[in-house]
Amino acid sequence: MPHFVIDCSEQIIRLKTPNEIMQKVYNTAEFSGLFDQGDIKVRITPFEHYNIGNTKDDFIHIFANIMEGRTPNQKAMLSKSIITELKLMFPDVPIISMNIRDFEKATYCNKSMV
Repeated sequence: MPHFVIDCSEQIIRLKTPNEIMQKVYNTAEFSGLFDQGDIKVRITPFEHYNIGNTKDDFIHIFANIMEGRTPNQKAMLSKSIITELKLMFPDVPIISMNIRDFEKATYCNKSMV
């Protein structure tokens, strides 16, 4: 169920392959114990055109969308774990960040629910 959408500068995928980056996020999310095995979804979107405070600094930002029900502490642990792993993978990238948003169970729907 959780979706991890990685936005990054195009240079990021020249430093490591998209598969390496996505697998690192996947493995870290799986290791957190917050999600069922095989349920995690990760995708990456590299950007050629962007403006970061009027610079072209490289960046990685992860938008995590997870089903409601996790505590703020669990979500903080998840984001800190993923950022820690990416910081190790990309020590020279100046901007690495993440935010987590909750899906509402009452309004969520997918194909298998219809």
